[in-house]
Amino acid sequence: MQDTLLLDPVRILRGPGIPLQQGAVLIEAGILIGFDDEARQRGNALGLNPTPAPEQLVAPCLVDPHSLLPTPVSGTVETLTSLRRCAAAAGYGQVALLPKADSWRDQPERLFGLHSIDPSDVHLPLWGSFSIGGRGEELAPHADLLEHGAIGLADDDQMIPLALLERGLSLGEMGSCPVLLAARDPLLQGDGFVREGVETLRAGWPPDPLASELQPLNQLLTLQQRHPDRQLRLMNLSTGEAVEALQQVAARPLSSVCWWHLLAERGSLGGAEPGWGVRPSLGGTRDRSRLRSALRDGLIQAVAVHAVPLDQEDMLLPIDQRPPGLSGHHLVLPALWSALVREEHFSVEELWQALSFGPSAFLDRPAETLTIGSRRWLLFDPNHRWTVRRDDPAAPGAANLPWLGETLQGRVTACGLSR
Repeated sequence: MQDTLLLDPVRILRGPGIPLQQGAVLIEAGILIGFDDEARQRGNALGLNPTPAPEQLVAPCLVDPHSLLPTPVSGTVETLTSLRRCAAAAGYGQVALLPKADSWRDQPERLFGLHSIDPSDVHLPLWGSFSIGGRGEELAPHADLLEHGAIGLADDDQMIPLALLERGLSLGEMGSCPVLLAARDPLLQGDGFVREGVETLRAGWPPDPLASELQPLNQLLTLQQRHPDRQLRLMNLSTGEAVEALQQVAARPLSSVCWWHLLAERGSLGGAEPGWGVRPSLGGTRDRSRLRSALRDGLIQAVAVHAVPLDQEDMLLPIDQRPPGLSGHHLVLPALWSALVREEHFSVEELWQALSFGPSAFLDRPAETLTIGSRRWLLFDPNHRWTVRRDDPAAPGAANLPWLGETLQGRVTACGLSR
């Protein structure tokens, strides 16, 4: 990208509640300098020729409400540095990190040195651990974690034992900070890793029963009614029945859905594709359709990347034995633009509500907006065609990328946070 660029005309989305507009944007050295007439006047004074980009979009950075970074400093797959680079290239301005790591973030000293508040950098807000080591046996020091920078509390991607959860919420050291909870019962799930259904039987995969999500979800919804002052958050809902359960309650927690569950379904994948191995388990077309509708209707507020970096050794394991998860922040916006904007006719505002403004509210943080003097912007070209490759500068070091060798349409072509 040029050091100084006048985009005119270009589509502009400035922030939540502000309609999409066609206008002009002046960018210099990665910094937003001006909009519309001011941009044109300053660009003219600099002798710039406008670059027409009528179908491209300048918009606020995206927000990922939960992903994993197990080895932030010494990792061979993904580190703080590589994650920030890949996130910026994908247009993400914030990636909130779950506490699961080699040094589980259950003590205040394990938060130090990991998050930046530099407005010109990708922010990595940290979830502190609800329990010691994420084992669900003993409460972590909630007040100390929050005092030392944790944005809220979370554990692993399974239901915290109800007795410990009830105790922690009753003690209330988290106050109004969010508490992120997974509606997944590993005992009910057993060895199943694809949601039960005809396609699961046909493929020969062990089925994951619907009850493994629905039973803990109903318990969490009841818990929210008993503790209305606590800000519960539901992680990665994955079934149509979960959407129906949300519809039955008035005071419902904010909820997220993993991007992959908005795209794939158990009947669409070949036997060896990495997209099978995700948690929660992949459902059917009805689940995908209900999740998309819930996102559009605001019943689900946030799309999570929930990246789980795996190495090549992990990927050599059979699908039913390898750790579950996918990586690839740079794939999310292009894929969801195609699926939701092109196919489902989401507006740009609705998509950004799901990928940026909603996740900010989920994290209880201010929304990302376009601001003069800021680097927190992205430029998206919905017509740019490109091939998914491991050696792409925007790709993570993780081996578990879907769609390798396939061509996608739409790409973040610039971001003020990329250096």
